[in-house]
Parts: sequence; structure tokens; C-alpha cells
Amino acid sequence: MTNKKDYVLSKQSLGEEIANSITHGIGAALGTAALTILVVFAALKGDAWRIVSFSIYGASLVILYTSSTLYHAFTHESAKRYFRIMDLSSIFLLIAGTYTPITLLPLRGTGWGWTMFGLIWGMAILGILLKTFFYGKFEKLSILFYVFMGWLVIIAIKPMLANLPTGLLIWIVIGGLSYTIGIIFLAWTKFPYSHTVWHLFVLGGSIAHFFGILFYLV
Repeated sequence: MTNKKDYVLSKQSLGEEIANSITHGIGAALGTAALTILVVFAALKGDAWRIVSFSIYGASLVILYTSSTLYHAFTHESAKRYFRIMDLSSIFLLIAGTYTPITLLPLRGTGWGWTMFGLIWGMAILGILLKTFFYGKFEKLSILFYVFMGWLVIIAIKPMLANLPTGLLIWIVIGGLSYTIGIIFLAWTKFPYSHTVWHLFVLGGSIAHFFGILFYLV
């Protein structure tokens, strides 16, 4: 059995962990609101595709931000390790969850929709399994995998340009850039409160994608 002390769970100060918990605690609250708003609008329209895709997307927001908040809030080693695995795994979940409304709504009838849906969810499941069974390993590779999954959308750029509103495309790019730029601070560990800054960029990316979905897919 692996010794818990083999894992470096946090190198951050108490103040940083409090800031990390607060930022993503706000994200959990906003994610819950986003889930509620989108599902209510979808239900009012009576559209099953929207209800399902918005539920998956909204749930992925709630799971990611809740897992991250709990990971940073707990100090007990075993609890922190458990929520660390959930936190890292839920990044894959959020990426796939964000793709879901796009692939199942405007792209569903193009042939690309189901292809992208299956591909991205297959990658997400693989990533979650790797994080669960090989915790603490392949950290740098995981970050590259997150970025690769996030920008995999460019392989479907032609059908996206043809089927997605320009406004939605702009929000998607803004969100993607926010997530990607934030990774600089995730890696820049010597920068004070770098992880908190990373959290703020993640929030910015999530908010941008939510606005795109709310304004153009509801």
C-alpha cells in the first residue's frame, strides 16, 4: 500500500490555500447557478437535447469547482489526497462537459458532432483513469493533455465556422485563451499566489464559455 507521505499534496501557505478555496468556492456557487439557469431555460423550451447537454455541462462545472474548493480547504492528508484526485480528474470532466452542448446541438447533424463527442469523452475517461490509478505521476504530461483536449476543437473548425454563430465562436476562443494563459501561472510556482491567479483565469474561461452557451445555444 502506498504511503500517504509519498505524495506532495500542497506546497502553498495557509493564506494561499484560503484564497484558493474562496476563488473556487465562488466558482462552485456560480456553477450551480449556471446549471440551474440553463436547465430551466431548456425545460421551458421542452428540448430534450438541450436539457441533457446543459445538465452534463452544468454538472461538470459544479463538480470541478466543488472538488477544487474541498481539496484546498482540507488539511487532513487522506482527505486532501482524495479531493486532489477528484480535482485533477474533474478538469477532464469539465473539458468534455464544455464540448457537450456544442457537439450535441449545433454540430449534431453535421457528422462531426457525434465524432467529437465520442472522441473527447473517450479522452476524458482515459485521463480520469490515469489520474485515479497513477496519482502523482505524469503531471507535466497531464497539463499538455488538458491543453490538447481543450484545443482539439480546431480539427472541426470548418463545420464550426459553418454552423456556429460568430458570437459563440468568439466566446469559445476567449474562454480557451483564458484557460491557456492561466496555465502560465499554474507552472509559475515562485510567483506569489500563482495558484490563486490560475484559479481566476479558470473562472474567466468558465464564465466566457457559459455566456457563449447562454447567449447562443439556449
